[in-house]
Amino acid sequence: MRKIHSILRLHFEAGLSQRQIATSQNIGYGTVANYLSRARTAGLSWPLPAGMGERELGAALFPTRKNAKQADFAPPDFPALQHELKTKGMTLMLLWQEYREAHPDNGYSYSQFCHRYNHWLGTQKRSMRQVHIAGEKCFVDYAGSTVPIVNASSGEFIKAQIFVAVLGASGYTFAHASLSQTEADWIHSHNAAFAFFGGITQIVVPDCLKSAVTKSRPWVATINPAYQSWADYSGTVIIPARARHPKDKAKAELNVLLVTRWILMRLRHHTFFSLGQLNDAIAQLLDSLNDRPFQKLPGSRRSVYEELERQALSALPAAPYEYVDIRDAGVHVDYHIEYKRHFYSVPHSLAKTTVEVRASNKLVRVYAHGQQVACHPRSQIRAGYSTLVEHMPSGHRFMSEWSVERFESWAGDIGQSTLQVVRTQLRKKRLPEQSFRSVLALLSLAKKYDRVRLEAACERAVEIGSPTRTSVESILKKGLDSKPLNSASDTELQDDLFLQNHENVRGSTAFS
Repeated sequence: MRKIHSILRLHFEAGLSQRQIATSQNIGYGTVANYLSRARTAGLSWPLPAGMGERELGAALFPTRKNAKQADFAPPDFPALQHELKTKGMTLMLLWQEYREAHPDNGYSYSQFCHRYNHWLGTQKRSMRQVHIAGEKCFVDYAGSTVPIVNASSGEFIKAQIFVAVLGASGYTFAHASLSQTEADWIHSHNAAFAFFGGITQIVVPDCLKSAVTKSRPWVATINPAYQSWADYSGTVIIPARARHPKDKAKAELNVLLVTRWILMRLRHHTFFSLGQLNDAIAQLLDSLNDRPFQKLPGSRRSVYEELERQALSALPAAPYEYVDIRDAGVHVDYHIEYKRHFYSVPHSLAKTTVEVRASNKLVRVYAHGQQVACHPRSQIRAGYSTLVEHMPSGHRFMSEWSVERFESWAGDIGQSTLQVVRTQLRKKRLPEQSFRSVLALLSLAKKYDRVRLEAACERAVEIGSPTRTSVESILKKGLDSKPLNSASDTELQDDLFLQNHENVRGSTAFS
């Protein structure tokens, strides 16, 4: 188009002949004559109209004319075809056959149909070329294929999940088998992957599986707390790929396909009886995959990793991250939280609130407002209780300290007769704990009266053969503890205590 500009300027403005223009522009005389003829036909002279660029000039000089026969062909509905091709099992050949059935007389041939579809597809949304910096990103995902592990004793098998991690710049690949896709196995596989790579990348790009993301939105994803805790410990950042945007993690998609083809397919006829056996076999085949030369680039995944990416990775933590299950828990009215069917105490002031639980294989820690408020050894006892005395209210703490030894020590401080009555009460029930409240009521009489009178009343109750709390309390109320033992009134007192104050005898008020 630049030569056309020059031809028009030299002809209309400079007044040169067509042969002089051809000589100066180093083009044929016929070409100059053709361009000037087309300009006259289009009504153009010099200067060109304002705003006419090269594209507009070309369209004016060389207008496109559709072939009459071509104009008669029925145009395919390419957006509808594209939508149909998303259906599993759909092919372009089948869609062309349906197109020809609808347009038997004026339909395109299969080759023209495919050519025009591919041309239309090329005008649609473009894919951005991703340039990966060494040490920046690691893409992680699970392969769709699984590998069975057989139980040698029962013959049953479980489907091992295959975790795949790939470094962005080099494509250096790691694969690892686990029993599940749970948080614990997910994080364990990450530890194994970065130990294999010998360092940590700045960013980890996972898919939106539940072990990584608890809530996914088009542009914002909520990271699983346990996964985020691992990232904080490891010094990396998690940026999940957008849901239904596989191009965000094209590296992972490609290497999942490579691991499936070059590793899992080679293991399809092998039988594995443990996870260790399977991972040993995968490790051997990983070497050949990473050493395999690139088809269009020099070197291999391993050579690029050794040359560029290895030194760009951040250092590994001093010790591997220990998985911690992080979740919220409500504090029951009895100031206990439930974790894995076991109950752990927290300070009673937190009752009816929500706290954060962080449980490892050894410890269960409880946090409130960012501060640790309780720590218990992990227990596997279902429906069991782990309770710390310091978490109890003062009244509950006092009750928790009740014991046979404590009551006997308390009674012995008052006197031997009081100790004898207490021991008698503790033996009356099948379990000593069933008499604790009665014994506590007996010993509390020392506050209402005094220790000397209580000891005297217990001595008289033992003497008359009625060592009960009711008898002792009746003796104190009537002041009989001050009378000498073996007096003439002892028989009447004994009868009166048995008939009126025995703890198993109900009075007239019981029937009112």
